[in-house]
Amino acid sequence: MTRMIAALISLSCMAVSSRQAVAAAIEQPGVWLMGTKLAIQFFDCSNMVCGRVIWLKESLDPQGLLKRDKLNPDPALRERHVCGPTIIWNLRPTDSSHWEDGWFYNPDDGSTYRVRIELQSDDVLSARISAGLLGKTKSLIRVPIGVSAGWC
Repeated sequence: MTRMIAALISLSCMAVSSRQAVAAAIEQPGVWLMGTKLAIQFFDCSNMVCGRVIWLKESLDPQGLLKRDKLNPDPALRERHVCGPTIIWNLRPTDSSHWEDGWFYNPDDGSTYRVRIELQSDDVLSARISAGLLGKTKSLIRVPIGVSAGWC
């Protein structure tokens, strides 16, 4: 019985270490540029991986004010800034280079989609964003935090 308990504790510690190593691959310093419109910073959220917007190419609306989440289906969130909120959540690591079963909120259309991410190299991620059978793949490139306008 003592050996069984020790084995379970060992497996539990290995799972935590493995999750930390997997998350570290995309949570290390730097941010990920998605296309040319926004940059995301990944972080741990309850042993899953989440991502928040930390840069927008066009952070201001035509009136010169910070862009708001006007298309959000929740009326209470339509006045929040587009720069700053979490838009990727609940990515579950499956191995050292894959995360699945996550969600991606697109402020451009106010819709939420399924997302899975694969680490292509140290500085390139591939995100598959889908609604049912339809979807698209986006590349995310690791970039340093810079001094250009648009940082949250």
